[in-house]
Amino acid sequence: MLLSMATKKAPAEGTAGAKAVKPSIEQPEPSGALVHLPQPTSTEPPSDPRRSDVDAWGRSEHMRELARRAFQPFYDRWFRVEWDGLEKIPSDGGALLVANHAGAIPTDAPVIMHGIETELQRAVYGLADNMFRDLPFVGTLWSRAGGVPAHPDNAYRLLRDQGELTLVFPEGTKGTGKLMRDRYRLRRFGRGGYVEIAMRAGVPIVPIAVVGSEEAMPIVMKFPNAAKSLGVPYLPLTLNMLIGGPLGVLPLPAKFQIKVLDPVYFDVEPDQPRYSKSRIMDASEDIRERIQEALFEMLRARNSPWFG
Repeated sequence: MLLSMATKKAPAEGTAGAKAVKPSIEQPEPSGALVHLPQPTSTEPPSDPRRSDVDAWGRSEHMRELARRAFQPFYDRWFRVEWDGLEKIPSDGGALLVANHAGAIPTDAPVIMHGIETELQRAVYGLADNMFRDLPFVGTLWSRAGGVPAHPDNAYRLLRDQGELTLVFPEGTKGTGKLMRDRYRLRRFGRGGYVEIAMRAGVPIVPIAVVGSEEAMPIVMKFPNAAKSLGVPYLPLTLNMLIGGPLGVLPLPAKFQIKVLDPVYFDVEPDQPRYSKSRIMDASEDIRERIQEALFEMLRARNSPWFG
């Protein structure tokens, strides 16, 4: 699942070609890995046509197109996604998309990425836990679909150097691991590392409120001891498993409603060595409160989690 970014300085080893970002908040080392972007050595087209559309991050437009075609029926008929305020997402230039995160196997990330790519014709890169990259086959598919390890330097280069839309979920696994009784009650947005990245890159933050993901795969019970022994964030028993048994890995047909809030701009100079810790934390809490208020407003207007 997509995760929040820590603001620790990237490891010095093997970071040639990447611009180092000195953080203003000391945190534990980020779990994501720095992606080393290769420098072009020739203007000749790749000799292997299978890799001709794979960018430096590992994303393949051919793979994304296949994924979009496969996901479109789920998007249209299963989740019946409705957007409000999609025009608030910039049509060009970098922007950090920040949303709430939910579901034992979260479906909010593919829904958001699919909607923006099909409606706005803009690529979206998702910052996610590096554990996906290490899984055989899954790691390759994840990279080809636009997944990037959640590391501050990776986010900076996507936003500042390449002007891409970048999606992050500051709640991380604290959001996806919530029990059903706690649905739509946002967890803490980390220490505001995503705000500092946006300030440093000189891009706006676009808050996004998502309703529907909590009901798509709600967690009834968790087994913390088993999760600890397996080395995973949580081991859940979901409502899907109780209803569908072996088919419990499939999401329930919850109706998705997504609201894009007004972008947040920062009147600070980019690429500064330090930013105010209090200002970062205040901005992070303000963005969290905006998303929380939007969620409560959308829930009050909703008649049913299945029909909207």
